Amino acid sequence: MENIYLTIALAPLLGAIIAGFFGGMLGRAATHTITILGVLVSTVLALYVFNHHVLEQGAVFNQNLYTWMQIGGLNVSVGFLVDNLTSVMLVVVSFVSLMVHIYTIGYMHDDDGYTKFFSYISLFTFSMFMLVMSNNFMQLFFGWEAVGLVSYLLIGFWHHKESAVEANLKAFLVNRVGDFGFLLGIGLVLAFSGSLDYMEVFSSLDKVVGQSLWGADLITVICLLLFVGAMGKSAQVPLHVWLPGSMEGPTPISALIHAATMVTAGIFMVSRMSPMFELSDVALTVVMVIGAITALFMGLLGIVQNDIKKVVAYSTLSQLGYMTVALGVSAYSVAIFHLMTHAFFKALLFLGAGSVIVAMHHEQDIRKMGGLRKKMPITYWTGLIGTLALIGFPGFAGFYSKDMIIEAVHFSSLPYADWVYYAVVAGVFITAFYSLRMFFIVFHGESRVDHHTEEHLHESPASITFPLIALAIPSAIIGYLTIDPMLFNGWLDNAITVDAAHKSMSEIGQLFNDHGGALGMISHAVFTVPFWMMVGGVVTAWMFSLYRTQWAAWVQSKFQGINYILESLYGFDRFNEIVFVNGVKKLGNLLWKVSDAGLIDKMVVNGSARLVGFVGSVVRPIQTGYVYHYAFFMIFSLLIILTWALFAGDNPLLQIEF
Repeated sequence: MENIYLTIALAPLLGAIIAGFFGGMLGRAATHTITILGVLVSTVLALYVFNHHVLEQGAVFNQNLYTWMQIGGLNVSVGFLVDNLTSVMLVVVSFVSLMVHIYTIGYMHDDDGYTKFFSYISLFTFSMFMLVMSNNFMQLFFGWEAVGLVSYLLIGFWHHKESAVEANLKAFLVNRVGDFGFLLGIGLVLAFSGSLDYMEVFSSLDKVVGQSLWGADLITVICLLLFVGAMGKSAQVPLHVWLPGSMEGPTPISALIHAATMVTAGIFMVSRMSPMFELSDVALTVVMVIGAITALFMGLLGIVQNDIKKVVAYSTLSQLGYMTVALGVSAYSVAIFHLMTHAFFKALLFLGAGSVIVAMHHEQDIRKMGGLRKKMPITYWTGLIGTLALIGFPGFAGFYSKDMIIEAVHFSSLPYADWVYYAVVAGVFITAFYSLRMFFIVFHGESRVDHHTEEHLHESPASITFPLIALAIPSAIIGYLTIDPMLFNGWLDNAITVDAAHKSMSEIGQLFNDHGGALGMISHAVFTVPFWMMVGGVVTAWMFSLYRTQWAAWVQSKFQGINYILESLYGFDRFNEIVFVNGVKKLGNLLWKVSDAGLIDKMVVNGSARLVGFVGSVVRPIQTGYVYHYAFFMIFSLLIILTWALFAGDNPLLQIEF
């Protein structure tokens, strides 16, 4: 099995190296063939690993492959931990990556950086594999930073666009804030356990229980610092500001990195660290509240967006908030369940948005679209499936995973769980509204496409539509097929730890059985508040699409203040610009004036020059060139020395014999 795990990780890396260094010589066809084959090999082997570990209940693989570095008594190794959680992540990452690789053939067909793009996305796939397969914190951090690096490169891939360069710099800086906290958390883990190996750390947690740091519970400090890293990578408030801007990159990476895989790294990390988080109710409460704020308020921003990709981007932020809420109420398996279903339908929605963008000659404003269902039937029907999955329509993948999150919050005993429940239920209405608003405006109603574009408007090529169909299938059925085994029959039991006091999972398991399993949940849905919130959002979106102009004018007149707040994105960007960007500039100018210009230049450099000049000006008149002047100074100096020797009682010069 060791060779299989190595092949899963290294096959995309090999493709990335070949595409990056030799893509220009090999040509486009050979480049995309090699990289797709590399990811295809990983996908097939990931399915085999999933079958071995999950379906056949194979033993957990935890083994170091070689020693990376040795510092004193600390050994840092490269190794793999492959259990059921890893197996699920491998399937999700490899399958979505494979679909994005195929999709890229059509989407980037006319781009000059075609081979470089394939190299980057294959490199990302390798990095993500290293992250989810790691068995120690150092390798986790390597994968963590590697996916961040590739994200930076791909957001600014079209570097001729100033907005793309600004977006990738913003993503880089915001993630450095999160990674700083993450690194501090890893440092504390090493300090209290003396190891970075997961199993060794988890087995030594009894050493940290009851200890304090800076007046706070040590395990709480560690968990919160680790969660800061998750907030950056998984775009939770207030470190969410980078993700909407990342839509400046090509659409394939929006689907691969910023919807389906990289942004879920924080969710995966907290789930992997469940033995630590279960020791701190304070940390869990913070995680839950941050997730609820993100789920609700980022969803509201999706309502006022008119860029087709940014609507989906704010939807991603909101859904990541739902996953984070599940983590906070100790429903880690539910968070991973939603991570999996969301990866399929959100990748589908992003790639569907890209299909529309290609057909519209890279127009992204939904107000300039309309009636596209007649011209793009495959994109329309797959987009409908993805939208129904997102809003949690009964039977579709998102219905099961989102409903389980809401129920888990309902049964939680953590502080503020009641308010979080109201937030996630309200989020159901909001999600349905902004999702169907976009869908109706783009695909229904009268066409608002300009005449020249409409003449050439047609369905996207097979390289784009095939991934849409392939992703639409799991978006429809994966929730129904996997809810029982993943949540209630042990798929993730060997990878996740839940304290007995946190009983959400047992409660929703009882609820699931009482309603007759997956099918029973569908029939029961019509009696639940979330279902009718979803219906209300759908109806409201339909009415909005019919009376869009009148509605917009009414909102502007009646809710001008709220509309301004939403359109200004709650002022996060403005606040960051004033406080951090301008603040850093002013601090830099102050330090330059005080230290560089004042202390170093004026005092040290110029001051020493002036001192030398002053001394020279004093000494210079003494150097007359006359011998009798020098003789006089010699005699006078000797007289001073003798006088000092005579009047200094303990001076050694008194012992001189003349």
